[in-house]
Amino acid sequence: MRAGRVAGVSSETKQILLADDEVNLRRVVSAQLTRNGYDVHAVENGQAAIDTLREHHVDVVVTDLQMPLVDGMTLLRHVTQNYPGIPVIMITAHGSVDSAVEALKLGAFDYVTKPFDKEEFRHVIAKAARTSDLAQRDLVERDYLSVTGKGPLVGRAQVMRDLHQMIERVADTPSTVLITGESGTGKELVARTLHELGGRKDKPFIGVHCAAIPSELIESELFGYEKGAFTGAVTSKPGRFELANGGTLFLDEIGEIPLSIQVKLLRALQESEFERVGGIKTIKVDVRLVTATNRELEGEIQAGRFREDLYYRLNVVQIRLPSLRERLEDIPLFVQHFIAKFNLRLGKSIEGIEPEALEVLLAHSWRGNIRELENVMERCVLFCDGTHITKGDIPLEVTGPQDGTPDLGARASSSSQTQTPLPTQEAGIVPEGGLKEAVREATLQLERNIILRALDQTHQNITLAARLLKISRKSLQLKMKELALRNDNRPRE
Repeated sequence: MRAGRVAGVSSETKQILLADDEVNLRRVVSAQLTRNGYDVHAVENGQAAIDTLREHHVDVVVTDLQMPLVDGMTLLRHVTQNYPGIPVIMITAHGSVDSAVEALKLGAFDYVTKPFDKEEFRHVIAKAARTSDLAQRDLVERDYLSVTGKGPLVGRAQVMRDLHQMIERVADTPSTVLITGESGTGKELVARTLHELGGRKDKPFIGVHCAAIPSELIESELFGYEKGAFTGAVTSKPGRFELANGGTLFLDEIGEIPLSIQVKLLRALQESEFERVGGIKTIKVDVRLVTATNRELEGEIQAGRFREDLYYRLNVVQIRLPSLRERLEDIPLFVQHFIAKFNLRLGKSIEGIEPEALEVLLAHSWRGNIRELENVMERCVLFCDGTHITKGDIPLEVTGPQDGTPDLGARASSSSQTQTPLPTQEAGIVPEGGLKEAVREATLQLERNIILRALDQTHQNITLAARLLKISRKSLQLKMKELALRNDNRPRE
């Protein structure tokens, strides 16, 4: 587990770990990175780099291939296995470019050759730093769920079982897959699962965060470039299509690719061939393409920002990932996982969560999906003083009115049950139970009023009321029991 990483928090100043046994190179590169606004940890070999990773937060690793004690390839394997999401940039001499390309296939983010162009190096570091932010967001589900030979994802909800079946049916096919879903639902995890369960699992899996790459660099990133193709191209470099040959290429946030590049991408998919930037040689590849987006690409087509012919080429098979709101049954699994995770990180010994607190989590809208839940659970563990997380430990933005809850106050209630007004306190009088108890009582009264209005608006139909409140029917029934809203005139199911 990464030391110093706080979920959902990105350091203002990016931390770069530089590993190289040449003193002068460390001094020069460190000075350049510092001038570009980064904090640098410079070490002389791979073992020192491993020690630094254990003690410090790191956003990007830059390492030489050849070093004493632990070389660059060994360091790369250590980072990819123990610190997934940290981009690794390889520094290599011209004579060992083949080794650098092999490192890319093993998971390195990029490489630069000695002596490298300062402007090119600046672009590579900036791109890696942006990718680090995006990758860390995607690690939340991957931190909990695992890719196995028996089944790709863990989940009790029916939508997850349906997802399992879909993935297993298309994994071992050459068909192009488009993964859709809200941010934070685990799209990259599904892409990796498709690769691991298919016949290409022993070949490279190459991922590209399209949103992290400036539009002017996306073509060279995907298709590579020849020496002299543009300023800073001091050597030829293969693109991601070449690196993924025989394996899987995953393009995350495909909707970010500019129109000017979409034409070349379409041709590469249709013909399985392309030319590098500045090159004339046609390169043929065998790549299984998987893409992902949280945008509505149909809307992008209508707006003229995405090619319709490319959309149909990408959307041969579509896998839609459910939001956390659609798989509430899985929230207890994540809650227990995050409690264990943050116990270890924060030095706590929380044993579990009280049923009332869990019901609050089940009733929340979770617009940020798993990432939002992780952040909430970190705060719960941090501020919990007992053995179990209580409702009072949950942040107010979760215990208060839910995001997206309709304004039910405009409709007068015709319910036979009396709506209790929010409690008030006389000026200058402190409530007997203190602030925490007063907030709890106020929240309960607010929940009671909102539920009563929802029931009135749906003519006492629990199923429709739950849908209106954006919670499950079971959650609504439990909440009604807690608030003593069930009587002889029971609402219809």
